[in-house]
Amino acid sequence: MSDSSPEHGNCTANRRGFLLILSSPSGAGKTTLARRLVESDLDLCLSVSVTTRPPREGEKDGVHYHFVSLDEFSDLRDKGALLEWAEVFGKFYGTPREPVEGRLAKGRDMVFDVDWQGARSLWRILPEDCVRVFILPPSRQELERRIRSRGTDADHVIQRRLAGADEEMSHWNEYDYIVVNCDLEESVATLRGIVLAERARRNRLKGMDEFVRGLRHNPADTGPDQPPRS
Repeated sequence: MSDSSPEHGNCTANRRGFLLILSSPSGAGKTTLARRLVESDLDLCLSVSVTTRPPREGEKDGVHYHFVSLDEFSDLRDKGALLEWAEVFGKFYGTPREPVEGRLAKGRDMVFDVDWQGARSLWRILPEDCVRVFILPPSRQELERRIRSRGTDADHVIQRRLAGADEEMSHWNEYDYIVVNCDLEESVATLRGIVLAERARRNRLKGMDEFVRGLRHNPADTGPDQPPRS
């Protein structure tokens, strides 16, 4: 990692981290976007949720999810070890508390692939740390095509996912940014721009008062800036 002192123009180590929350209807591409974004930025990591659903083909425990039993999930929830949790299609999902709070304090950022319920819960707990992005498909027809193209779900499951997509999209206006995922590369670039802008947000930066005083002609002056004399 490059030098992160203010003198080198990068204040990454002198700020609080944030949670980049990505939500979308099933099939809009948020999981692919989340992984592509993390691959392109070494200072981002993907939050790994715990879930009671069984792993799908190719999924690895600890990489895609922490797969747990219902009793294990209930124990984590009851001990307060989850920042948020929700039930989706009869299965439970939750966000482990400890790794999130640790990374925020160290000025590191995390990407969350969660539904609107998870996004709302995280925002209620950490409103100043959340950056919420809603991913939309380019059309209803394309959304249905993507859901059907998986080839792993029965028709009744597909219909349930489409109905769930309608519910998910009804919450789009609770988010800070909207990305219509027409082109994967363009969408990743847009998300990257959001990340860079949020890293420069004034209220995340630490120690900037002292840094700016050191830059000014009279660092002993701690009062508000005065307009130049005519």
